[in-house]
Amino acid sequence: MEPTANQYVPSDYLPVLIQFIAALGFVVVTLLVTHLIGPKRRSKVKDHAWECGVEPVGDARTPISYKYFMTAILFVLFDVEIIFLYPWAVNFRSFGLEGFLQMLVFMGLLLAGFFYILKKGILKWE
Repeated sequence: MEPTANQYVPSDYLPVLIQFIAALGFVVVTLLVTHLIGPKRRSKVKDHAWECGVEPVGDARTPISYKYFMTAILFVLFDVEIIFLYPWAVNFRSFGLEGFLQMLVFMGLLLAGFFYILKKGILKWE
């Protein structure tokens, strides 16, 4: 029985399987080789935590203001919205008046959200 144009046969996935096995094999071999040939000298100084050459001082579990996280989340939110503007700008003429009005509604909703954030004072730092 001949496969039709819409059917996939298992051999169609063979290149993907070969690439997956090659990538996994590379990772495993690299980890094993570096573990086997790497230096194994242990000392108090080498095992000590190192962060950019600065001596660790204090507790790493200090509380951080939620405003930092809110600012980061809002940045990501409004930054991702820019992604929707690029295809619209590229195809601006083909969308016509209807596409322009839809983008006005979209931008209006974004602006309303931004004014809500400003009114709530989330972006005000102390």
